[in-house]
Amino acid sequence: MMQRPPPHEDFSLKETKPHLGGGKVTGDKLTSTYDLVEQMQYLYVRVVKAKDLPAKDVTGSCDPYVEVRMGNYKGTTRHFEKKTNPEWNQVFAFSKDRIQATMLEVTVKDKDVMKDDIMGGVLFDLNEVPKRVPPDSPLAPQWYRLVDRKGDKLKGELMLAVWWGTQADEAFPEAWHSDAAAVSADGLASIRSKVYLSPKLWYLRVNVIEAQDLMPNDKTRFPEVFVKAILGNQALRTRISMSKTINPLWNEDLMFVAAEPFEEPLILSVEDRVAPNKDEVLGRCAIPLQYVDRRLDHKAVNTRWFNLEKHVMIEGEKKKEVKFASRIHMRVCLEGGYHVLDESTHYSSDLRPTAKQLWKNSIGVLEVGILSAHGLSPMKTKDGRATTDAYCVAKYGTKWIRTRTIIDSFTPKWNEQYTWEVFDPCTVITIGVFDNCHLQGGGDKAGGARDSRIGKVRIRLSTLETDRVYTHSYPLLVLHPSGVKKMGEIHLAVRFTCSSLLNMMHMYSQPLLPKMHYIHPLTVSQLDSLRHQATQTVSLRLSRAEPPLRKEIVEYMLDVGSHMWSMRRSKANFLRIMAVLGGLIAIGKWFDQICNWKNPITTVLIHILFLILVLYPELILPTIFLYLFLIGVWYYRWKPRNPPHMDTRLSCADNAHPDELDEEFDTFPTSRPADIIRMRYDRLRSIAGRMQTVVGDLATQGERLQSLLSWRDPRATSLFVIFCLIAAIVLYVTPFQVVALFTGFYMLRHPRFRHKLPSVPLNFFRRLPARTDCML
Repeated sequence: MMQRPPPHEDFSLKETKPHLGGGKVTGDKLTSTYDLVEQMQYLYVRVVKAKDLPAKDVTGSCDPYVEVRMGNYKGTTRHFEKKTNPEWNQVFAFSKDRIQATMLEVTVKDKDVMKDDIMGGVLFDLNEVPKRVPPDSPLAPQWYRLVDRKGDKLKGELMLAVWWGTQADEAFPEAWHSDAAAVSADGLASIRSKVYLSPKLWYLRVNVIEAQDLMPNDKTRFPEVFVKAILGNQALRTRISMSKTINPLWNEDLMFVAAEPFEEPLILSVEDRVAPNKDEVLGRCAIPLQYVDRRLDHKAVNTRWFNLEKHVMIEGEKKKEVKFASRIHMRVCLEGGYHVLDESTHYSSDLRPTAKQLWKNSIGVLEVGILSAHGLSPMKTKDGRATTDAYCVAKYGTKWIRTRTIIDSFTPKWNEQYTWEVFDPCTVITIGVFDNCHLQGGGDKAGGARDSRIGKVRIRLSTLETDRVYTHSYPLLVLHPSGVKKMGEIHLAVRFTCSSLLNMMHMYSQPLLPKMHYIHPLTVSQLDSLRHQATQTVSLRLSRAEPPLRKEIVEYMLDVGSHMWSMRRSKANFLRIMAVLGGLIAIGKWFDQICNWKNPITTVLIHILFLILVLYPELILPTIFLYLFLIGVWYYRWKPRNPPHMDTRLSCADNAHPDELDEEFDTFPTSRPADIIRMRYDRLRSIAGRMQTVVGDLATQGERLQSLLSWRDPRATSLFVIFCLIAAIVLYVTPFQVVALFTGFYMLRHPRFRHKLPSVPLNFFRRLPARTDCML
């Protein structure tokens, strides 16, 4: 059986009152404007360079490096070979919470095969170390004479800067941290905080119009020509031209995703289908994207003719063969008026078009303080004990941030703050927590390890009040084959500041996507294919950064694979539809009770209200809108005070069947045994059969409406046409109030005047023909 979550498992959102930025949160306002994170003290040591170091080797030189020691924590710079005046310019940061010594030791050593020689050092009393005032002002380094353990002066000097600071210090992101003392030098890059930018994505439209003077090798047959276009790992092709001549026509659009900087050209090849699985290349051309026209609106760009070159193998070498001036006529442009979708449309963090000229001014600023996490689950085993090395990734717009990795802690404290510009309030920021599996450097060397998912949080900005500081602990929920599991909690501080309330309100009247999506819309299949290409491009570029933001991280943040079939998700969506329709169903039941006089007093009051509205029809619309206004005011007292978060019940994750979860986590194509696949296929056919019936019923009702005037059933259409003529005459000579009163009182008539049988109009409608008779 599936492991159910224990009864005490808490999936709720918790509001907190942390000590932020040296100030306190009073109500929803921060009394200090310093920061959205708790202030953390660090001892910073900047090792700049050394000069006149003594020779230690037989070569008359030395291989120097610097060791910075604070109690049990020790950090080292890289070493230089045979250099007496080295420059390191490295920063070391020691957390004040973990400092248990009173002296800082900075030692210069000579790298040796057997034992490193000490060349001298500098001692600092922590009580004499200065603080930065203000915290972000630079502190000038100084030269210090090297001394031995007895305090005697030695040859050589070391340039240092030592100060107390906070995580707001500009040296913080690139510093070596005492938390990472056990990490190898080549793994340090993977634990530091980092800001990444997504590559600028464009839609590339290739309108293949025609080709001229193609010369197939076989002159005895009509060529079956198509065009294949390749951009990086994307390949598309046109249909085979209907005009089977040496001047074929297509007039077909091919769409690609291109990323700046453009590294690969667009390769086009015109090919002839000479056999079912054999194509012959008639000509090729390469188009560098740097020289392609950029379109900002719907106006067509100029067409161009491109020469086609044919490559043949001569004595094992590929050489150009130019026999005839074959050409291809195309319209190629980079579309700047579209937004390239690389996220799920439900969780988009950016809706701006590609071209910066079309951007509007920002409407505000989003600030997020990533404070800490609590109760994280053990993610791996190291040296025989369970451990977790956690870091966070946040994505909003084109800006990705990655916090530093906190080594070996189930309650990591990051206290890092980041800021994003906001251009649309109806967007979502995604924050994920991961376990770092690349601490020894070179992720590929480490057995191809993948960073594990601990969970993620989504926050929709439109659900936040402006200028309010939200401090909550969000549950980190992950769905496993055994069921939903809480992996811990992440503590965030979020503030959305609006620069212009008028501009933000104006955004609610604007289309969600840029105009080009509506003037020249892309098909659903095109959007799906292009989104897949965009996510692959983004993950490839970010995985090449240093340190890399790995593919599994990017895909998890962008919800790659969320479109795959899931019984659990299908049930959840069905229940969501039923919840939405629940209000309409409730109104229908209430009206049925009114009509059947279940509560005579209410029914009499409805009669009086109905009579007033019919006699004074100008009150109908004001009454409706006044009623909606009163409902809105009434519900204000239950206004949500907390941002929404992952809901296990809404997702049907808390009661999913084990086999349904196993199916959701199955690979694509499937890797399960044939008997399990057969059972799941039969279950899918059963559910799909019911869906098919419902869709068919909806189609039948629509076709019956169409058949009223289509003369498919001449007698039914004759009756309906005659009824319409009589109704037009009656409604013309009868005042509208009389018709409305008659209709309303008829619907509200007492049950003793009702019949159990269906009404005449319903009987007539059900007898109308549909196209079900034509279905095989």
